[in-house]
Amino acid sequence: MGGENKTDSFDAALSTYQVKDPEALARNLAMLTEETGKAVAAMLGPRERGEAKILMASEMAQAWKTLAQVAEKWSANPAKLVEAQSGLVTKYMDLWTATLRRLGGESVEPTEKPDAGDKRFDDPEWSQHPMFDFIKQAYLMTSRWAENMVEKTDDLDEHTRHKAQFYVRQLAAALAPSNFVLTNPELMRETLENNGENLVKGMQMLAEDIERGHGELKLRQSDPSKFGVGVNLATTPGKVVFQNGLMQLIQYAPTTTKVLKRPLLIVPPWINKFYILDLTAEKSFIRWAVGEGHTVFVISWVNPDEELARKSFADYMTQGPMTALDVEASAIFDVAIASAGVVGSLNLLDISLPITATVTTSGWSLTVNALIEALEGSIEIFAEAFGEEASEVLADWGGITLL
Repeated sequence: MGGENKTDSFDAALSTYQVKDPEALARNLAMLTEETGKAVAAMLGPRERGEAKILMASEMAQAWKTLAQVAEKWSANPAKLVEAQSGLVTKYMDLWTATLRRLGGESVEPTEKPDAGDKRFDDPEWSQHPMFDFIKQAYLMTSRWAENMVEKTDDLDEHTRHKAQFYVRQLAAALAPSNFVLTNPELMRETLENNGENLVKGMQMLAEDIERGHGELKLRQSDPSKFGVGVNLATTPGKVVFQNGLMQLIQYAPTTTKVLKRPLLIVPPWINKFYILDLTAEKSFIRWAVGEGHTVFVISWVNPDEELARKSFADYMTQGPMTALDVEASAIFDVAIASAGVVGSLNLLDISLPITATVTTSGWSLTVNALIEALEGSIEIFAEAFGEEASEVLADWGGITLL
């Protein structure tokens, strides 16, 4: 009786993945082929016209070069290589045997389980359906074996090992069965339910994203037509109090009767708009800050174009945070200013603050900590912006630590 229930359950699982409308599926697959051609054309067109670089040629070359070093180390020890390969083959055979036992109606514990927090295999079918369970475990087995091979490579310097580990993880993530229609139960169900229409829409969006990125993939995370600055984004009242070729400085007045003496300067990352901190009213740090009595200043970076191509890190430092601090000091009449950097702007802010704090009429004196080692050639950056005297002070300073 138990065996019959197992068989019935398996038959029910198979019926889930049957084509419901062959004609509609065939029609959509033809449309998918057409949309794929449009996506390829959008990607290759700018490269043929010299408007975009060749697709990750240098990145791929570096990856294969690093992985070739790992392979070379293993080939120098054939016995150890055969042992590692034999271990993987043995695991494959054990998995195949366990799958056959499960198809026969037995209850079998999986030999490979996803890591905690790995949401790629959350769909119940990854565990309940024997075929998808086999695919999942085979993938986990292989990817972990590859990572272990890098970890156990003899006579490999740590820098190369870390790069190889990174490349192996990226390659394993790209080849995960969750990324492909025929090996992802959730995606396969959706495709069969919609007769492939979901794939056509996805390919259309891919072509549009590539075209919008001028040959590069520029993913949309939302529908941009549904958002507008000043409409449902960046709705906290503010005014531009200063601007130059690199940025605008926006001031937000506190909404409280009691106002804190020290203003707050926010330096967003270059890759984000200033309103990343002023989204909806419920998700606005700026709105919260003015509601707590802060006078807030926010830098809004100019979208760079060819005219800004020659601007250096020193330019962004002097014409960004340091200029903003000067404007704040003159506007508030208080040189004590709180500051906040967000992710990508932290290095810029960390280097700007110590310099601003140590420029005096009598010369240079570095009395605060600075973030130096995070940027290669930082001494030259300081010299370019502030002269050799500044760079000599930094070069001689022995107590530099993180802010």
